[in-house]
Amino acid sequence: MIWQDYQLDNTVLRATEAVTLWQTERGIVEIGRDTLAIPIKVSDQRKGYIFHGNGKLLLDTIVETEEGAIGKPVEKEISEPFIMLGDTEETQQRLSIASKEDLTKMGYGNSQEFVAKAEDLFDKFFRGRVHSRQSFGEGRGLIFAFQNEASRLAILVAKGSKLVYKAIGIVFVSHENKVVLKSPGEVVCSNSGKLVIVRK
Repeated sequence: MIWQDYQLDNTVLRATEAVTLWQTERGIVEIGRDTLAIPIKVSDQRKGYIFHGNGKLLLDTIVETEEGAIGKPVEKEISEPFIMLGDTEETQQRLSIASKEDLTKMGYGNSQEFVAKAEDLFDKFFRGRVHSRQSFGEGRGLIFAFQNEASRLAILVAKGSKLVYKAIGIVFVSHENKVVLKSPGEVVCSNSGKLVIVRK
């Protein structure tokens, strides 16, 4: 199955309460109550959502070294629409059909306006991507795509203890006690306390 099998629904939902979409000791992604959502489907199964509301992304992208900490955490308020793909079961239970009032709160005149904005993000993310779902895996993994002010996408892939975050100016990869941090000034590799730093 490939990315082209993914389709955007046109049902607009809202979060009935604050929802933690992903959380490990490395980070958290949350959405607030009344966040709008449109399901992303493969056949008739929900495989993700496009959300728009108030949320936050916190990531520990710091590498501890004998010389001190390198890097800084990622802390973002999420106010632009973003994508989540992966296990949606728990999230589904905290969503209900959105009312006109819910749409108005987020600045939309009607559901079509939100659907159109979601379609733009959907097209931007899926355009040109042909990957097997097997490479992502059917387990409890998640993919997030966040937009920045310039409408560029930051990607977060998380599955168990594996984490990959790629945004402008940073690539961070973590798996158990192995960490790679690439920033404009340096590349830091840490493995069970052993450290290599390459400064540009």
